[in-house]
Amino acid sequence: MEPLAPAYPTWVMLLIAAVAVVVLLVLIAKVKLHAFISLVLVSAVTAVAAGIPVADVPTAMLTGFSATLGSVALLVAFGVMLGRLLEVTGGAQVLADTLIGAFGEKRAPLALGVAALIFGFPIFFDAGLVVFLPIIFAVARRFGGSILVYALPTAASFAAMHAVVPPHPGPVAAATELGGDIGLTLLVGVPVAVLAWIPGGYLVGTRLGARFSPEPTNVFAIDEESAKGDTPPPSFGTVVLLLALPLVLIGLNTVVSTLRAAGTIGEDDTWASALVLIGQTPIALLITVLIALLMLSPGRFPIGRASDILDQALGPICAIILITGAGGMFGGVLRTSGIGEALSSSLSGLGMSLIVQAFLIATLLRVAQGSATVALTTTAGLISAQVAAAGLSSFDISLLVFAIAAGATVLSHVNDSGFWLVSRFFGMDVITTLKTWTVLETTLGLSVFAIASVLWVVVP
Repeated sequence: MEPLAPAYPTWVMLLIAAVAVVVLLVLIAKVKLHAFISLVLVSAVTAVAAGIPVADVPTAMLTGFSATLGSVALLVAFGVMLGRLLEVTGGAQVLADTLIGAFGEKRAPLALGVAALIFGFPIFFDAGLVVFLPIIFAVARRFGGSILVYALPTAASFAAMHAVVPPHPGPVAAATELGGDIGLTLLVGVPVAVLAWIPGGYLVGTRLGARFSPEPTNVFAIDEESAKGDTPPPSFGTVVLLLALPLVLIGLNTVVSTLRAAGTIGEDDTWASALVLIGQTPIALLITVLIALLMLSPGRFPIGRASDILDQALGPICAIILITGAGGMFGGVLRTSGIGEALSSSLSGLGMSLIVQAFLIATLLRVAQGSATVALTTTAGLISAQVAAAGLSSFDISLLVFAIAAGATVLSHVNDSGFWLVSRFFGMDVITTLKTWTVLETTLGLSVFAIASVLWVVVP
């Protein structure tokens, strides 16, 4: 459903959004109403209060819900299936032991974070996090302590790469809208993402993780009955192959799509279409799960027991998927109500430095409607005329892309489906997630903005 024209002045629309967020927090944190019910209820009431015609309210709600489920449900399901297979066969422990052997016990969070930075180059945030879940759980189980010490730096790695570095959709769309060079944005974006992750993701993540000890969702608990046999666990190479396979397939899709957009590859080339198909995230993960079954089952469990093993993975994630979808519903209602348009019309031409303006607009759009991608693309469209008139270099445009990405990263909260994904997988309540994930995303975004601002001033 397309966004509607705002029914009320901007301040009224923002007040409605703010009240909705407060009510949602009260229902979940104080009243203890189930998060799924709370999100659906507040979404419905907010839609009516924001002026969406009553007849269109169900459509507005279902549009955000189905769009989020369409992108999350399949990849979460296949991702935890793969993770469960690696867990019960000992593969996740093998990878964890190898990483820790290379980095040392005290540097386990650093090892996971660095691995996630590498794996996060071609793969989206949510897909990368789901694939890495069994490794995070295995490391946490081995060394004890709060799982957040390992989870937060890892999640921050995927978030940094997803926000800043092409070929991820946000920075690609922003660079294209502003007339920038995607290749240069990629080359500069990698060191910017890594340098921002060190203080904003790794240092802050490990300190926040040490302060909180939630009870995470028991998706990867070992069930001895599910994996009997004397066959040793899979080799390190086999585990890396299974983890790398979806990343390679998704990377091929990204490369082919980019070359198509540039006109290097024809739209009708059959081989290219085939690579795009198998590189779609759900298809890539499905292929990987099937190959994992073939490679991991011999001597460890009969194929007939595979259904039991996979069922054990799917059961605990039903609530996660539904709550994440409902978070997308809430964000979708806010977008459909026209809050983003109301902000856009009032924020253009603020009379300040272009890079600061880009960051602030993206931040306000992110806070108001939740979607980082929408904040990125909308902000780029708003300032594109000013960028064209200023005659900026490709390097300066890349810095503007990073500033927009920084604003679109900060202050993740209850209208962001990613907020609920992290919250539920790692067993955090809403308040704890606000104190950890929201703070982490904010420090990460501010780190990116600080680096972009320094380069904006220093580099002529």
